[in-house]
Amino acid sequence: MPLCANRRRQSPHPIDEFLLTTQPTRKKVNKLKSTSVSTGFAMFSMFFGAGNITFPLIIGQTVEGGLPWALLGLILTAVFVPFSGLFAMTLFEGNYESFFNRIGKWPGLAVIFLLLSMIGPFGGIPRCITLTYSTLKVYFTGLHLLTFSLMSSVIIFFCSWKRNRILDLIGYVLSPLLVLFLVVIIVRGIFFSGSAPVGSSYVTHPFFYGLKEGYNTMDLLAAFFFSSLVYTRLKKQQEGKEKKILILPIFKASLIGAFLLSIIYIGFSYVAAHHSFALKEAAVDQLLGKIGQVVLGHYAGLIVCLSIALTCLTTAIALTVVCAEFLQQRLLKNKISYEWSLAAILVTTVFISTLEFTGIVHLLAPALQIIYPALLVLCLFNIFYKIFDYKRVKFPVFVTLMLLLCFRYFV
Repeated sequence: MPLCANRRRQSPHPIDEFLLTTQPTRKKVNKLKSTSVSTGFAMFSMFFGAGNITFPLIIGQTVEGGLPWALLGLILTAVFVPFSGLFAMTLFEGNYESFFNRIGKWPGLAVIFLLLSMIGPFGGIPRCITLTYSTLKVYFTGLHLLTFSLMSSVIIFFCSWKRNRILDLIGYVLSPLLVLFLVVIIVRGIFFSGSAPVGSSYVTHPFFYGLKEGYNTMDLLAAFFFSSLVYTRLKKQQEGKEKKILILPIFKASLIGAFLLSIIYIGFSYVAAHHSFALKEAAVDQLLGKIGQVVLGHYAGLIVCLSIALTCLTTAIALTVVCAEFLQQRLLKNKISYEWSLAAILVTTVFISTLEFTGIVHLLAPALQIIYPALLVLCLFNIFYKIFDYKRVKFPVFVTLMLLLCFRYFV
């Protein structure tokens, strides 16, 4: 106790500093209240992309009797871990370069490039487009993947053009519509349609199954880069006032986003569990389209198509903006315009989308299994650095990475 008291007399503990500097006045709270709510909705929409739709449905269809345990694992890795990453990035003021440079300048740049490739044109963005295509194809059998990818990329280009308005567009317009459509599917699917009883689990360890499917959503990867959009927007709202005051509204927005994600995951999993027999023959990337037909009927099921389109559009827009800014500003040092950077990202996206949803998932899986746990270690040690001034980070991160490589390829 005397030691702690002496420590505080010498210099305030970082946690105490945050508590002291994040107590906004009533006027500031009122000013940021609506911003926190809309930002929370925007966080939900940015995170809730192709993987976040598909994997809860797969869990509900497959696990059934062990669903509560599987959902616990899913929420841990698909909600708690990503928002922990977003909190860690907030401590770095949304500067992902500073965050990753803690493991070294060149290793950090290599990791940033790899992650943006995975969540951007080589993974996340085309996965959103192909899932939308597969869902719509349930209703419109004449769709062609390449044509659909081109049209989607044009829409994403124009929505990403005005990057300073992205979170306003997502938070105030697209997100409320998305939540409305998703709630209609869940309520109708569970309470107002015929359903089969939930059966026995097909999975030996439901908790670990849900845990694994959760990191396949890639939300931790996205959190590192979405934080820059969130922090920049809230910082602008402060109009030059104390930066650390942003901790409170970001925390509130994170709670809103995390709550919405959890509710949708639970609801979609139970809908899939209630209708698992009807989904038995459906392909993985057409589960949501099939759910729409079973729950709402053929024509009303178009609501599902709208919800999936909005979901993937909001995520793809956010990912495209982050990747285009990195390509233009960091890699090419503003040698090309933002518009040309957008075009390069989206042209690559079109070509990768020809692999279809399952092909993209298989392309990403090996890298995710290796890099995801190492990133979680980096996230935790960077939080320790900012709060407790614990400087060691390279050793635990690289040891974790080497162990994962050895376990995968040599054991």
